[in-house]
Amino acid sequence: MLDKITPINRRRFLEKSLIGLGGIALLPSVNLKILGLDEWPEGKTLGRNTVYLPNALPIRSKPTVDGSVVRHLVEDESVVWLREVIGESPVGRPNKRWVETPEGFIFCPSLQKVRNLPNEPITELPVYGDERGMWVEVTVPYVNLELANPPARSPWLIEAPPILWRMYYSQVIWVDEIQTASDGRVLYRVNERYGSYGDIFWADARAFRRVIENEIVPINPEAENKKIMININQQSLSCYEGNNEVYFCQVSTGRKLDDYGIPVDTWATTPGPHWIWRKLISLHMSGGGTGAGFDTMAIPWTSLFVGEGIAIHATFWHNDFGTPKSHGCVNTLPEDAKWIFRWTTPQVAYNPGDVTNNNYEGTQIEVVEPLY
Repeated sequence: MLDKITPINRRRFLEKSLIGLGGIALLPSVNLKILGLDEWPEGKTLGRNTVYLPNALPIRSKPTVDGSVVRHLVEDESVVWLREVIGESPVGRPNKRWVETPEGFIFCPSLQKVRNLPNEPITELPVYGDERGMWVEVTVPYVNLELANPPARSPWLIEAPPILWRMYYSQVIWVDEIQTASDGRVLYRVNERYGSYGDIFWADARAFRRVIENEIVPINPEAENKKIMININQQSLSCYEGNNEVYFCQVSTGRKLDDYGIPVDTWATTPGPHWIWRKLISLHMSGGGTGAGFDTMAIPWTSLFVGEGIAIHATFWHNDFGTPKSHGCVNTLPEDAKWIFRWTTPQVAYNPGDVTNNNYEGTQIEVVEPLY
């Protein structure tokens, strides 16, 4: 399930035409000002502010909590990411990582590491089986959205102003239509296939790269005795083939305390043996599972292993791995979630991008919380 970063955040505040035949139709009615790509600073790597409280994320003169404040970032602002350094952690925060920028230092857990890589749009959708469409990944810090089928249905849309209707770097979603706006700009119609309330959007096609079939080809499918070990105390995940560890990453498991320091048993990641029973390339997830409570769209590389809502999945709303952050899920970096998604069973086909196996045959997961 999803975590709550701050008392107010995007997920709470917000968190056929010719194309059906493969052609491009003219679409003059969308708000092109909203759908245009924003400008970001020049740099190979950027950091996007994930905190949505005013003046909540300062740039400091040194990587310590008492460093003088140069200025504060606004929501979703991106800055040039020069390097990570070890500094002083704020009170109650175990993470000591800071990001050095040209202006100063920013506490790393609040910055999503992103890039600005606009793409050349394609003009005709590929065909998979009897269906046109493709999975795409956001490759810019964020892309603005406009509803293709108003009124808004999802809680995060209803509660947020349209200017904050956005998808973020690394999110993955299905494209089922391509249109050309009145100024010649190519737009993709992005549509969540699983777990959504039914909202469909237009977005600037330059923000997305096509995810091709080879990207989800299974990793080491011939290997026997695959198993995942998740250590809650170490906030780590290890993948084993027999006795050999073949992959390791830091994670964020379920929180044990709420924002006021009160214990919450229902948020903990469930210890014990489990198995992956369903995998989806992209899933709309909610605080209570799917389709209810606070929610976030297009969570990529989701591997469900407990009930209807506990999963290993990619995370773009924080960078605080190594610290419990979620409501039960196992948060990982997108690249880690994707590797795990490909390595584990059951195997997923590109279309429909969803597979379920209720026969206890998926990759085993052991969640442990050792006393030592």
